[in-house]
Amino acid sequence: MPAIRNLILVLGDQLSPAITSLAAGDPARDLVLMAELADEARSVRHHKKKIAFLFSAMRHFAVELRGLGWRVEYVTLDAEDNRGSFTAQLGEAIARHGPERVVVTEAGEWRVRQMQASWSARFALPVDILADERFLCSSADFERWAAGRRQLRMEYFYREMRRRTGLLMDGGEPAGGRWNFDAENRKPAKADLFMPRPLSFAPDAVTRDVLALVEARFGDHFGELAPFGFAVTRADAEAAFDSFVDKALPRFGDFQDAMLAGEPFLYHAVVAQYLNCGLLDPLRVCRRVEIEWRAGRVPLNAAEGFIRQIIGWREYVRGIYWLKMPGYERSNVLGHTC
Repeated sequence: MPAIRNLILVLGDQLSPAITSLAAGDPARDLVLMAELADEARSVRHHKKKIAFLFSAMRHFAVELRGLGWRVEYVTLDAEDNRGSFTAQLGEAIARHGPERVVVTEAGEWRVRQMQASWSARFALPVDILADERFLCSSADFERWAAGRRQLRMEYFYREMRRRTGLLMDGGEPAGGRWNFDAENRKPAKADLFMPRPLSFAPDAVTRDVLALVEARFGDHFGELAPFGFAVTRADAEAAFDSFVDKALPRFGDFQDAMLAGEPFLYHAVVAQYLNCGLLDPLRVCRRVEIEWRAGRVPLNAAEGFIRQIIGWREYVRGIYWLKMPGYERSNVLGHTC
C-alpha cells in the first residue's frame, strides 16, 4: 500500500461523500477509517433498530466510497482488531500506517468532540477538526445570533434562516406574505383518512448480517429489530424521500400536528434518520420541496411546514445544544424526577 498522507476518520453519522473531511482529501494519497464500536453503541442504551440502521448504512457507505476510488479500512464490530473506542481504534491505525496527520469532521456530540480535541496531544500528530457544513448555521453563527437576546425564540431564528437560504422568499418578503403557516397545519385526522406509508426496503444480505450481529451483541437493549425496512443506501434514502414528496407532502401541512391511534406515520416523511446520518442533504431536500410548491403541486402550508422543521427546528435545537453545553443535560428546568 502507498504511504498514507492523511488518515481520515469518518464517524457513523457522517455518511456523505461531501463531508468536509473527505472533501479535503485525496483518494490517491489518503486512507479512510471507519469502525463499528461497542463504546458508541452502548454510550446510551440505543434502540436495537438504530444500531442496526447505522451499522448497515456504514457498511454500505464504505462500499460507496470504494466505488469512488477511496481506500477504506473498515472495522466491523466482531473483527479481531476492533479496539472498542474511537481513541483506541485511531491509535491502532496510526501505529500501523504512520500518517502525516489525522483529518476529521467535527462530531455532533459534546462527548465525542472532546475526544477529538484530545487526539493531537495524545498521538503527537496534527489533527485537523473541520466544520460540519451539512448544517446551515454554524455554532459560531448561532452564538452570534443569540448574543444579547432576552429570549431565544425559534421563530425569529427561523426567519433569519429563511433570509439566509432564500427558501420560500419572494425578494425580501416571505412567500405568501407570512413567515409561518402553522395555524393551517392543525387539522384533526379521521380514521377513514387515506394514509400513505413510508417506502420500505427488504433487508439485503449486508443488513441481514448486521441484524443478526445486533441481536447477538445488543439483545439486552430495548426495542425489536423486526420488521426492518429502513433505507441503508443513498439511492434508497432518496427513493424514500421521493415517495414522500409524491404521496404525502401535498397533505403534510394539513395534518402535520395530527395524531391518530394505530397510525404511527400519517403524512410525515420519516426521513430524519437519513438526514442525521448523511444519506440525505438538508438543503437539497428543502429546495426540492420549494420546487414542488412553485410548480403548484403542493400547497404553501405544506412546503412551509416541512421546511420549518429542517432549517428552523433542526438547526435551532443543534444551536441551543452547542450554546449551552457542557452542563445543559443537567439543567432539568422542568424538575423531572425518575
